[in-house]
Amino acid sequence: MKAPSSLAEGVVLDEACAETRTLTFLCVAAFASMASMRCGDSLLPALALEFSTTPGEAAGVISAFALAYGLLQLFYSPMGDRYGKFRVVSLATLGCTAGALAAAIAPSLDWLRASRLLSGAAAAGIIPLIMAWIGDNVPYQRRQEVLAKLLGATVSGMIAGQWIGGLLADTLGWRAVFVMLALLFAGSGVLLGREQRKKPQIPAHGPGMSPLALTGAVLARPWARKVLGVTFVEGALAFSALAFVPSHLHLRFGLSMTAAGAVLALYGIGGLIYTRLAGRLLRRLGEKRLAGLGGASLAVAFGVLAVLSQWQWALPACLLGGFGFYALHNTLQTHATQMAPMARGTAVSLFASSLFFGQALGIAGAAWVVDRFSAVPVFAAAALGLLLVSATFVWLLVARDRATVRKVP
Repeated sequence: MKAPSSLAEGVVLDEACAETRTLTFLCVAAFASMASMRCGDSLLPALALEFSTTPGEAAGVISAFALAYGLLQLFYSPMGDRYGKFRVVSLATLGCTAGALAAAIAPSLDWLRASRLLSGAAAAGIIPLIMAWIGDNVPYQRRQEVLAKLLGATVSGMIAGQWIGGLLADTLGWRAVFVMLALLFAGSGVLLGREQRKKPQIPAHGPGMSPLALTGAVLARPWARKVLGVTFVEGALAFSALAFVPSHLHLRFGLSMTAAGAVLALYGIGGLIYTRLAGRLLRRLGEKRLAGLGGASLAVAFGVLAVLSQWQWALPACLLGGFGFYALHNTLQTHATQMAPMARGTAVSLFASSLFFGQALGIAGAAWVVDRFSAVPVFAAAALGLLLVSATFVWLLVARDRATVRKVP
């Protein structure tokens, strides 16, 4: 009588181990993607010196990555829905390897910009499709817990990109950063390729649905359009200000790139603190108050950065800013996974596209301001703007809940 029970328990255990292994490999890819995305923040002073230009001009390597990342969502999202998200993620990591290697040997700023464009184009197929894969394969009751693990991996990647990027630039040179990224992506791609061959993914939707139809189905939903609009503005304000924190600390207070990158890494540590407290905060505050807390924290953080008289105040400001950003962004992220379940890959990729189109536009505008004035107006605009963004999103959530209640007979 015990044999069938033991057999069933063994099958469940094997499935749990396989899921854990798969999630671990996916989190490694997400870590590498975020490290690649944010490494440019702490490299701006080194790149400006290497190519005899200004930090604002060098910031083109960041906006190039973000622009390609946003644009290519329109390609990857339908491909993930039609041909399998896991398969697309595994191939995208190998594309990132090529982009990192090209950046490592860049002889000019234009070459580096093109290399980062390639990296952004490839990285576009990683984190959003991992989120969508989790939405397809993890029950809703466990989804927030699993998304928090993914968030921890991406935040850790942010910390590594910002701090280790500055450290390597100070010691081995900025090219070493891209060599390390190439190795990380190559290893991740091999692991994911092996896992994909063991467990081929079944596409969530048949080939009858065209990419245009999938995108149109998402955008036809009013709530999806609202989430995407708020996300666009969030990305424009938060990431544009974040990109200039290391160069501001370096130019105004004389901090080394290693030290400036370490200060900015506290933004990521603040995000990790949020991931550890997310469950308790959500139960105690609810998603509306949590999003509001995130906006208020961001306003204080960037407000402090705007009026810095001593660089030490940047330490708590970055820590609080990271906590606040992820408190707000994780609420948006959760709604992104549910705003169009019938085309989840497309929905989540459009969410990422909105975020990084906003980032590209925001950094371009911020670079113009920084080169002509300083980073102070950028920080001040982010403080006020992000407070308004969170208040708007909370108001939209309240209005949506009221509309839902009115529909119930």
